[in-house]
Amino acid sequence: MSDLIVIAYDGIHQAEEMRMKLVKMQNEYLIDMEDAVCATKDGDGKVKLHQAMNLTAFGALQGSLLGGLVGMLLLNPLFGMAIGGAAGALSGATTDLGINDDFMKELAATLKPNSSALFILVRKVTMDKVLPQLEGTGGKIIKTSLPNMDEDKLQATLDKHRMEYSTAPTV
Repeated sequence: MSDLIVIAYDGIHQAEEMRMKLVKMQNEYLIDMEDAVCATKDGDGKVKLHQAMNLTAFGALQGSLLGGLVGMLLLNPLFGMAIGGAAGALSGATTDLGINDDFMKELAATLKPNSSALFILVRKVTMDKVLPQLEGTGGKIIKTSLPNMDEDKLQATLDKHRMEYSTAPTV
């Protein structure tokens, strides 16, 4: 079963930076993410989701290839590619994998203007390797399905740099 973690950031680009860091860790097999989506809320209050994979484009590509093959059988591959591409794009646009888009938009609407949130669906994580790499990255956990102890540990790791800088002597 996957765990949901939603982290809010004060900056509009911080969620994307964190997602890139997590993708790098996924490539190193330290974390297995089912989905990772960034949501931003601009100065006008408009919410935008930034998906990791564009399903519409992926569906159009798959549909074009399949349509081209079918079109070759009917001696009209261009027509087959056009019909297949349109059908694939429609299929991709209506498919919602991972975290529910309506849930993300609703939660992101509660953010302050010019801020962002990272929605992560985690299948598996090696906590002792991942937490040190997240140390001091900031952010506030706003929703999670983690056990309370793990949630507290994650929030403390994210907050670590803030406490160090706020208690450091000023010169």
